[in-house]
Amino acid sequence: MSRKPSRFAIARLISARALMIAMGAPPLIKLSKEDLERINYSPIKIAMMEYEKGVLPLVVRFKGT
Repeated sequence: MSRKPSRFAIARLISARALMIAMGAPPLIKLSKEDLERINYSPIKIAMMEYEKGVLPLVVRFKGT
């Protein structure tokens, strides 16, 4: 059985990925110019979209169980 990450782990994943995007990493999803303008080029919103699509290159590891 796989465990679902807590809201704190999800926030950590999204913030870490947003930092990567802000530092120049390319987005892992295709975004049109209109999409980018609609979200005001926000790295956090791009990272959230990546999380929702399941393409984040990060993994949560649980201790124990």
